[in-house]
Amino acid sequence: MTACVIIPARYASSRFPGKPLISLLGKPMILWVAELSARAVGQDHVYVATEDERIAEVVRASGFAALMTSASALTGTDRVAEAAQKIDYDIYVNVQGDEPIVDPADIRRCIAIKSNNLEKVVNGYCWVGSDEDPASVNIPKVITNESDDLVYMSRVALPGFKDATNAPDRFKKQVCIYGFTRQELMEYAAFGRKSYLEKCEDIEILRFLEIERKVLMFQCKPGSLAVDVPADVSPVEALLRERLS
Repeated sequence: MTACVIIPARYASSRFPGKPLISLLGKPMILWVAELSARAVGQDHVYVATEDERIAEVVRASGFAALMTSASALTGTDRVAEAAQKIDYDIYVNVQGDEPIVDPADIRRCIAIKSNNLEKVVNGYCWVGSDEDPASVNIPKVITNESDDLVYMSRVALPGFKDATNAPDRFKKQVCIYGFTRQELMEYAAFGRKSYLEKCEDIEILRFLEIERKVLMFQCKPGSLAVDVPADVSPVEALLRERLS
């Protein structure tokens, strides 16, 4: 089956304007993500979906394709849905533009799992690290059933517990690698708004639960670290230095 990576990259971020172009060790973050994605699917199958010509110019200058999308896209997945109408593939992988440490092997794994589960959306997770705070609202926590289907995702530390003896000893967190078909993306966009829970949590994948699409979670390499706010830049650069050494 044919597969591509679409990286949604919005310049006008409310929490971190211009985030895709922030420099990490002297290179714009969007290029870190694009280059890692190219190691998974090949440079010709990597696209950056953006509303801003400044981002488009940077990615095109480095040999990647940019797909211009509207400024009104509600989420990164809505932006991917818009971009997917311009290119023809069996599987569309959304790799968030703020995941500069994503493992190419996890992208390939997403494609393989999606190829065998076309009736389900696919999304990655890993375990919250010992140096991370599960209570942080910047870390979406993942709740799955025993078949790894998504039950819920939240900014609060879940699962909860009544008796401290049953408290979880570790938590799952989302890794922003998603696998979709075009039909799933069109259904998502056709909802036309953020769902109630999606809006409360600010977690876009929750909309799939509203349209009754199952989401299969798969385990990714540990150590995922996204750039959500400016304070995340320094630890991400430290990890990049470690991996390059």
